[in-house]
Amino acid sequence: MFDDSVLMITGGTGSFGNTILNRFLNTGVKEIRIFSRDEKKQEDMRIALNNPKLKFHIGDVRDYESVRQAMKGVDYVFHAAALKQVPSCEFYPMEAVRTNVLGTENVMSAATAAGVKRLIVLSTDKAVYPINAMGISKAMAEKLMVAKARSQQEGETIFCATRYGNVMASRGSVIPLFVSQLKSGKPLSLTDPNMTRFLMSLDDSVDLVLHAFAHGRQGDIFVQQAPASTVADLAQALKELFKRDNPIRVIGTRHGEKLYESLISREEMAHAENMGNYFRIPADNRDLNYAKYFSEGEENISHIDDYTSHNTRRLNVEQVKALLLKLDFIREELHA
Repeated sequence: MFDDSVLMITGGTGSFGNTILNRFLNTGVKEIRIFSRDEKKQEDMRIALNNPKLKFHIGDVRDYESVRQAMKGVDYVFHAAALKQVPSCEFYPMEAVRTNVLGTENVMSAATAAGVKRLIVLSTDKAVYPINAMGISKAMAEKLMVAKARSQQEGETIFCATRYGNVMASRGSVIPLFVSQLKSGKPLSLTDPNMTRFLMSLDDSVDLVLHAFAHGRQGDIFVQQAPASTVADLAQALKELFKRDNPIRVIGTRHGEKLYESLISREEMAHAENMGNYFRIPADNRDLNYAKYFSEGEENISHIDDYTSHNTRRLNVEQVKALLLKLDFIREELHA
């Protein structure tokens, strides 16, 4: 699918971008464009990888013209650029809107103008029943994607999205924090021991996006059927792997956090297609001349649960340890 093609990754210097590069640099892909606004991270990546297939473009998804220029001749786009930190978005919600909503609109419009074949918007479980600014902005990005997909003509860019939970050991996530606290002898700061989170590796997130590229139709959202664990079990698993007995300090739920995350709402589950390892959520392609929201309803929605980190497959401490040992980050830290 990607042989002799040009890929573009917005926010390409992040954790997802680095994992995509590991997957694609030694394949038949012709060129990979890294689009981001951080020239230092681009320079570090350029020096570290030193690969002629890599092309770097400085720009910001908030600026349509910079995206449009970088997207000329691109076949496929991974749209990973986003503001992802929940507390930051809570205190600066308009910044989340400018990047996650308006930026996504710019990227999709530029893709249509450039004749891109397919574009995948990377979303998050926090977009389902959102209670924080980050989740709200990503939910709006999904709505924009579906609306844009609905208006595409035959042969124009196909827009899809992937929605996933916590990506283990990604930059700014809890696992690197716990490892740092363990190695420095500090207490592990837990928000709520009973809080549950989905557990996905960076490779899982790339597999999900590739599945969406291969199987997506206009407006589809894809979700991996991921396991979950409590924060307490995750902390215990790391303590046992690193053979440390740091105390636990419960700090309470942070601003904008949920007790558990949902990957699919019950309204979506009523229409979701189970594809084995993944769910496919088809786009709602009704127009404004519909009746269901006003004079008709869907009875089965009342009898369906949403898909959450509380009701998915729950891992115990030993299973979490086995999953953690698959991560390059954990193996490197244990070796160090």
